[in-house]
Amino acid sequence: GRWGLQAAPPANPRGVPVRPMATLHRTLAAAVAAATLILLPVLAQAQAKPMKLGFVNVARLLAESPQAAAASRQLDNEFGPRQRELVAKQKTLQERADKLKKDAAVMGAEERRNAEAGLRKDEREFARRAEERREDVNRRQNEAIGKLRVDLGTEVAKFARQNGYDLIVSDAAYVDPAMDVTAQVLQALQAKP
Repeated sequence: GRWGLQAAPPANPRGVPVRPMATLHRTLAAAVAAATLILLPVLAQAQAKPMKLGFVNVARLLAESPQAAAASRQLDNEFGPRQRELVAKQKTLQERADKLKKDAAVMGAEERRNAEAGLRKDEREFARRAEERREDVNRRQNEAIGKLRVDLGTEVAKFARQNGYDLIVSDAAYVDPAMDVTAQVLQALQAKP
């Protein structure tokens, strides 16, 4: 201190001064040394066998796999009739609107109001049914894509095991084209019955 006095380090129960930082440093050094000794065999083995890495483009698998095409056909079959019905109804409503616009000048006031009210009511019903269909399609698409992603993930894992890959990733900022196994996975998917 200012007058040449220094506080004595704290003493343990036996009266021996304790130096907390020195003890911490020794403990930390011992832990690092022990971890190094434990990990040396693992690191040596890892260096002996390099990891086999790959990359798969899931968006491409979802777009090009036969399983994705089958799911798309199934959705078309499921929602195609409702879509055709809505298209026909929309055409009918447009024809009614055109006719009302053309005939409005020769109609009586009450007849025109009734025709306009009926058309608006039918247009609202059409919009409601179109929205229901859109929601149903979105829900089923999400279900189908979710199931397809699970199936594709299973196939990618199977491909990795069969070809000795340690790791296949599906999302990366950069991938060397030599690591891209998407085409091989697509071939395996196409060969699947």
